[in-house]
Amino acid sequence: MKRALPFLLLASSALAADAPIPAKPAYNRDVRPILADTCFRCHGFDKATRKADLRLDVRDAALAKIDDIFPIVPGKPAESEVWKRIVTKDDDDAMPPRKEHRQLTAREREVIKRWIEQGAEYEPHWAYVPAQRPPVPKTQNSKFKTQNPIDAFVAARHAQLGLASAPAADPATLCRRLHLDLTGLPPKQADVEAFVKDWNARAGDAPQLSSLISQLADRLLSSERYGERMAVWWLDLVRYADTTGYHSDNPRNVWPYRDWVIRSFNDNKPFDRFTIEQIAGDLMPGASQES
Repeated sequence: MKRALPFLLLASSALAADAPIPAKPAYNRDVRPILADTCFRCHGFDKATRKADLRLDVRDAALAKIDDIFPIVPGKPAESEVWKRIVTKDDDDAMPPRKEHRQLTAREREVIKRWIEQGAEYEPHWAYVPAQRPPVPKTQNSKFKTQNPIDAFVAARHAQLGLASAPAADPATLCRRLHLDLTGLPPKQADVEAFVKDWNARAGDAPQLSSLISQLADRLLSSERYGERMAVWWLDLVRYADTTGYHSDNPRNVWPYRDWVIRSFNDNKPFDRFTIEQIAGDLMPGASQES
């Protein structure tokens, strides 16, 4: 798993409550999450829960005629039964049903409407779309100086959302953020004081300050605490627990898996190897307790 520093030198201000509605909604980014959250349970791939013989997760099915109606008519929301059900005042026809806790917001409705107006184009799941490196946004009008491509993408998104960047962090705060981001632990007071002293000695020399930050980051990435920090999210996703919980709360001897995940991060194990070992480690050549 190639390491990437999970921090930005320029902290952003709080996100707006609702992002602007995109001029051209993209299915994977803007539409699929809405449909998955509100529609696919009853109109998705699962035949056991599908209602009205309607699928909305596949374009051909969503456009197919059903009992003299068309669920989605590309370019024509007013002729699309899906849109009619979304905006109807009839409680019996409304979709999602009024009894459902999760209802569409005004923003989500507008996203769906624009998507249908623009042709209701579907996209393959992002996992099956070859990755392409996007061009670095131009940020000549940015209110802060970008120092790397990541800054440029952040600045472009800020401009889109109408946000302004927070001031650059002072050296003590920056040191603390690096420690918390990369190890999950606060720095020792002596470490903060040493970092601030080195920072002040290089004040005004941008390359030297950048090198100082890199040195601290590299040291923290080499710490065993780094793997423990990164493993937290993965172990949460796989619902790791040291006990069975609930009734008897008996312990389970699954800690070797936890330690293996931690070591994988600390060893900078390639993600494909990390995945293969979890799925079929016992079938790999030279399988061992480690793999």
